[in-house]
Amino acid sequence: MAELRENLAVAGAAGSRGYERVERVEGRDLAASGVSWGAILAGAVGAAALSLILLLLGSGLGLSSVSPWSSQGASATTFGVATILWISFTQIAASGMGGYLAGRLRTKWAGLHTDEVYFRDTAHGFMAWAVATLATAALLGSAIGAVLGTGVQAGGAIASGGAMAVGAAGAAGAAGMAQSNGGESNASSSSAPMGYFVDSLFRKDPAAAGTAAAGQPESSPGAADRSNAASSAEAGRIFVNGIRTGSLSPDDTRYAGQLVAQRTGLSQQDAEKRVTDTFARTQATLKEAADKARAAADAARKASAYGALWLFISLLIGAFVASLAATYGGRRRDL
Repeated sequence: MAELRENLAVAGAAGSRGYERVERVEGRDLAASGVSWGAILAGAVGAAALSLILLLLGSGLGLSSVSPWSSQGASATTFGVATILWISFTQIAASGMGGYLAGRLRTKWAGLHTDEVYFRDTAHGFMAWAVATLATAALLGSAIGAVLGTGVQAGGAIASGGAMAVGAAGAAGAAGMAQSNGGESNASSSSAPMGYFVDSLFRKDPAAAGTAAAGQPESSPGAADRSNAASSAEAGRIFVNGIRTGSLSPDDTRYAGQLVAQRTGLSQQDAEKRVTDTFARTQATLKEAADKARAAADAARKASAYGALWLFISLLIGAFVASLAATYGGRRRDL
């Protein structure tokens, strides 16, 4: 009996020491931080490096598929779809590797419930993805800013597209005024945006011009050039005002017709008809240019919006893949 009591006492003491040791281990695990920053940073560095490499590879493949010839190379639609797919693949591959590294390299804790281990592994994968995303955004901030800034610039272009026609006409009018004051040749006005229409306004009918010239006294070439420059500048300013207001007033039409009749030999009625027709063609051309500018700006705005949406979706996919890969890495760690 004495020997039996001694054996029971020894076994009880051993059990008590074992319980105390397990309690100390569990207490140390519960008191330790649940975040292993070393594993998170390791996974983030790996994910950022792989993401950068894949982005460079995608840029090289994309540039090789673009051709300056219209009949060769990938179309804009194909290039856009390929870019979206490549960005998604980059996020999946880089985030998966970063999450797996974060989960596999994390320190194993004893005495934790399985659900807690699963949660911590998921959190470590998500944190590795977040750090890698912030690092990549810091390195490629200019590219991301260009994507987001294109939409803002496109919106501003749409707002200012309606003023392009008036601005072009104003430049032509200013060039015409400078020509009339400085006595420059007609070459400068012909290079202005509206110079072509002003020149076509004063085109002479050879038969009518010969008849009109026969009944007029001869004048010096210098005086004729100055007179022609002044009338061209004045007609340009009349057109500028008409474009600004939306139509030519009857007085402006009549006066511009007189200028055209004096230089071309047309009748007043035919000259006014030429003024009206030329002004209508000017308005139509400027409106077409403004519509094209609006359409291009709207297309750029839509492309920027779609690009931002797909980038958002690919980032969400990357976060999910990183968290899932971390849990898989954690399970491999605990085997």
